[in-house]
Amino acid sequence: MTDLETTPPGTGQAEPAVIRSYVAIGDSLTEGLDDPAPDGGYRGFADRLAEHLGAAAPGFCYANLAVRGRRVRHIFGEQLEQTLRFAPDLVTVHAGGNDVLRPTTNLDTLAAEFEAGVRRLRDAGIRVVILSGHDTGWVPVLRVYRGRIAVFSMHLRAIAERTASDIVDLWSLGALNDPRAWSVDRLHFNAAGHGIVAARIAELLGCPMGPRELWARPWETPPERLPRILRRRENWRWARHHLVPWLGRRALGRSSGDGRLPKRPELAELAGPAAGPEGAGAAEALDVPDTVEAPEAFTAAAEQRQADRLDPR
Repeated sequence: MTDLETTPPGTGQAEPAVIRSYVAIGDSLTEGLDDPAPDGGYRGFADRLAEHLGAAAPGFCYANLAVRGRRVRHIFGEQLEQTLRFAPDLVTVHAGGNDVLRPTTNLDTLAAEFEAGVRRLRDAGIRVVILSGHDTGWVPVLRVYRGRIAVFSMHLRAIAERTASDIVDLWSLGALNDPRAWSVDRLHFNAAGHGIVAARIAELLGCPMGPRELWARPWETPPERLPRILRRRENWRWARHHLVPWLGRRALGRSSGDGRLPKRPELAELAGPAAGPEGAGAAEALDVPDTVEAPEAFTAAAEQRQADRLDPR
């Protein structure tokens, strides 16, 4: 990975600083799908980052306002207004995926709406970390959206530069092009993927979770490549259990986030230990699996767990 791939365009926020409050806004990736938490909910990169930051700042406060399925108008609507009332030190923003995957969305207009929201956060003196789109070139069907995601990600890099915000370029994060970073729906990170993103943000903020390899090279071996017949069977199963239901809800104008509330709606002191034991190795701290299960190993219980959250972000 080159310096170009890992250096954010914004330079106005480069100095490390103690962060005592953090609000995460966005959609399902920020909510934490598909990183199961011990309490039966979802953890995710934002929770992992908050736990890490909180270990170094007594009284650290955290809110997560993200809800699956939310679009830019929601994230820079009610989520933004609530965030401005909280006035935190740090905000992470992952937004736009649910809009970009709609072919009728004008990306230039969407970017202008995104920038207006980021400017309001920056004008309030809040440090902002933007997360760009990730590369879907390795995912059948979703690769047709690759060009739109790339264009919007370039918009986000420009927004970061114009607003002196930081950006984590998920597109250039090579570890996310590995199936071992993704859940069976191929739309959400698994525990390993969320851990990678959290470690990358932490390093950008000047308080790394560990060595650079945590996010740059989390696996020592390349991903296992299934025989063609198994890949084809996996693709069919994925389409049946994940793609078709999502398309059906899209046609009906429904979202898996309908009626849901944020999991941490108040900026409150973070309780509990930091993510990952002290001194843990890369694989242990980030829950990095060595392999991805073949489709034959998917259990009925695992498929049922996926059923309530098939929207792409």
